[in-house]
Amino acid sequence: MLSDWISARMASSSWIRAMFEEGEKRRKLYGADRVFDFSLGNPDTEPPAGVISALKDLINSHEPNLHKYMNNAGYPDVRGKIAAHIHQETDIAITEKHIIMTCGAAGGLNVILKTILNPDDEVILFSPYFPEYLSYIENYGGKTVVSPCSRDTFEPLPEDLEKRITHSTKAILLNSPNNPTGVVYSEKTLREVAEVIHRKEKEYNINILVISDEPYTQLVYDGVTVPSVFNTFKNSVIVTSFSKSLALPGERIGYIAIHPDAEDSDLLVDGMILSNRILGFVNAPSLFQKVIAECLEEKINTELYRERRDFLYNHLIDLGFTCIKPKGAFYLFPKAPIEDDIKFVNRALKYNILLVPGTGFGCPGHIRISYSVDMSVIRRSIPAFRALAKEFY
Repeated sequence: MLSDWISARMASSSWIRAMFEEGEKRRKLYGADRVFDFSLGNPDTEPPAGVISALKDLINSHEPNLHKYMNNAGYPDVRGKIAAHIHQETDIAITEKHIIMTCGAAGGLNVILKTILNPDDEVILFSPYFPEYLSYIENYGGKTVVSPCSRDTFEPLPEDLEKRITHSTKAILLNSPNNPTGVVYSEKTLREVAEVIHRKEKEYNINILVISDEPYTQLVYDGVTVPSVFNTFKNSVIVTSFSKSLALPGERIGYIAIHPDAEDSDLLVDGMILSNRILGFVNAPSLFQKVIAECLEEKINTELYRERRDFLYNHLIDLGFTCIKPKGAFYLFPKAPIEDDIKFVNRALKYNILLVPGTGFGCPGHIRISYSVDMSVIRRSIPAFRALAKEFY
């Protein structure tokens, strides 16, 4: 009954989900307080009070047509508020017609790729990357081309990117702050990437769309600012969600923003609106479109994540691990103490520590640790990490 493609994907199931499911088994066997699950990037904090208040107000408002269909792009007033918010941050003359409300960033990425890809068109990813990108690209007959980041900084290498671009390159997918490294790509790096793209577009007489996946831009630390993709790349679209920034992953609400000066921007907008419908999303959840329109200035308490990052990072370094200190998101991506990261992750299970191998992110030899867990879990995990480290250091 199953297609060959789905059967193959089930056989190579996501490492993230596989480790999370292993954690579920172990919690039943050993008790939740003895299992240290760092596998899933699932915010453990509650949405800000302003979000809950806006939700209550909307539900009690009896606003007509609140639960009805609307334009496939979403409510015009919501899109207008988001456009104004982006304009304020970037000074780009974007309007509501350049905004499409989506079922989260994942839904948005599928809408974009459905709209632009012909069979065998190439999409370049910088590794390490979020593993679902591979399936999203394959969904529409595209081919993934991987450009490895620097292992010293986990930022893209413009000289490597230049070798990867061909006449078949249709898009380059960025993710900063990055999952799994937490690294924020610098403005200098992005400008160098833009220069490479400009040269190769001229060489091959093509247009390359830069797709920026930005669910973590509000989760940054140490005074870091995430450079605006719109201010660096003309042919660009931003896709984001409020899953992390407002702790609403289950509500599946996000949007696509198309740079108003992008080549064929009006056609891109119309194509993405059509894709939103024919992929079966139809429109983003109506209620939460209205909620987030009232909460664009709301923020979660990033100080909680910073405290967790510092505590876990400092202890891991003291135990002998090597790791770039992340400036965003809620992940650490330390080097595994042995070359075989999968073997190391399996060894960690001996101490009921649930990690995700870097292999799953296109970067063997590393492990991802999600600190979107309660601080009490992190504190209790340190003796287990200490015992694990003693086996290797």
